[in-house]
Formats: sequence, C-alpha cells, structure tokens
Amino acid sequence: MDFGRLMTAMVTPFDAGLNIDFQKVDALVEHLIATGTTTIVVAGTTGESPTLSHDEKLALFQHVVEKVAGRVKVVAGTGSNNTADSVQFSQEAEALGVDGLLLVAPYYNKPSQEGLYQHFKTIAESVKIPCILYNIPGRTSINVEASTQLRLAQIPNIVATKESSGDFSQIIDILSGAPEGFYVYSGDDFLTLPMMSIGAYGIVSVAAHVVGEEMTAMINAFVEGNLAEAVRLNIELTPVFKGLFLTTNPTLVKAALSTQGIEVGGVRLPLVAADESLIEEVKKRLKKVKDKA
Repeated sequence: MDFGRLMTAMVTPFDAGLNIDFQKVDALVEHLIATGTTTIVVAGTTGESPTLSHDEKLALFQHVVEKVAGRVKVVAGTGSNNTADSVQFSQEAEALGVDGLLLVAPYYNKPSQEGLYQHFKTIAESVKIPCILYNIPGRTSINVEASTQLRLAQIPNIVATKESSGDFSQIIDILSGAPEGFYVYSGDDFLTLPMMSIGAYGIVSVAAHVVGEEMTAMINAFVEGNLAEAVRLNIELTPVFKGLFLTTNPTLVKAALSTQGIEVGGVRLPLVAADESLIEEVKKRLKKVKDKA
C-alpha cells in the first residue's frame, strides 16, 4: 500500500479539561487534508500516545477513520514494549478500519535484535493490514539495526520503516537491501530532503501541521527533478523544522497551530506549556516562511 509521501503524525486535540475534543479533531483532519497530508498517523508520539488510554486511542482511531472517509489513509499507532498487548491492540485497530499500523520499537526493556525481530514479526503476522516499523533510538534506547529491518522487510505486510536514527550509513544499508515496494520514510522533518536524496520515499512529519503546503511543494520539486527549488524550500523551512523542537514535541506545534487559527488545546502532564519566548520564536520563524509564500 502506498501511504503517499507526506504522512503527518497528528497531534491529539484537547479541550480545557484535557479531554479529547472530537470537534477539534474534525477541524484538524480537514486542515491536514487541505494542506497536503497523504496519510494521518493517529496516536503516535506527537499525538501524546503515552498519556492516552487504550479506550481513548480506539475512540480516536474510529473517529478519524469515519471523518476521513477514504480521502487519505489512516495509520494507527499500536506499538508498545509489550508484544501481547500490541497484538491485541493492533487487532482491535484493524477491526475499526484503519489502513495500517505504526509499530514503535519496544522501549525501556531493551531487547536483543532477535527479540526485536520476533516482536515485530509477531504483531505483523497477527493482522492483515500493512505495518510500518518505527525506529527512534533517542526515545526507545534501542536501535533496530539495518540487518533486522531488512529481515522484517521480507514479511509481506511489513511495508515501510520510519527511520529516526539519523544514521545515514544505516539508512543507506536499508535502502540498498530493501525489497521492491518497501519504503523508507524520514522521521525527522529537517532530514526529509537529505534522506529523499539517497532514496527515501517521504516523511512522517510534525511540521506538516503548519507548513504542509510548503513541504508538499518541496517534495514535489524534488520528485519532479527540480533540485534547486527543492533545496531553496528546504533552506527556508529548516528554521521552522528546528523551531518546533526547541522544547519537547508536541508542545510547540500545538501552540503554532493555535496561531494559525487551528485550536488544539494544551498538553497533558508530564508535558507542560512552552515558555512564551519559545512560542514567539516559532511564530517569527513561521511568519518568515508564510510571508515568502
């Protein structure tokens, strides 16, 4: 399955009491579709998955699937560090009609590479829909090595990987050994163009919440062979890419959405609101990009 080149890891909108606000979810989904998102990832890290309950996640999956109504793909974040729980959760998400699953590497318990392989294999083989690996050593404390990802790529419904290792040697090894139809996505906005230049297919983005049209233009320019334009746009966008991570994600992207009239509320503890100075810095960087558009 082709999830497109601009997947967005959607924030989870909250009301004043920090409960999920489904009206705000509707508005955000429409905004993402209108600005170029090809797949919405629900309940990933950017969606504050660690502080969403099991039932809240299922309600989100169902709601977004119904709201999207086939216009773009919907991927559910169902991975965890408990294989049995991930299997059950993935099956529940599949039953709700999601198009695919995002499976993060097991965090905290630090399995071996064989343990990682068996974990992902077990989950993928418990469902029929496509699965995307998610390697983010900075958050999980474990790296899913290229050799392990390539073993997993042989499983028919493991169709892609979201690579957030930042290790270009590893990424090249994956790209050079991957079977046809296995896609590598950047997990970092600022590495979108560099990774596409060595063969990655696209990005699972945070910044697309606020610069989706500009990112679409950059990706299209690269795909169409207009490298100079892609480089120009990447240079313009990089301050925004980096600005959104001046403090823990998704604090600043939620604040940035608010400045564009898309209200998504605050963040749940243990995350806290960003300092006003950081919000102003992001607003300044966004304005510079929008003024050039």
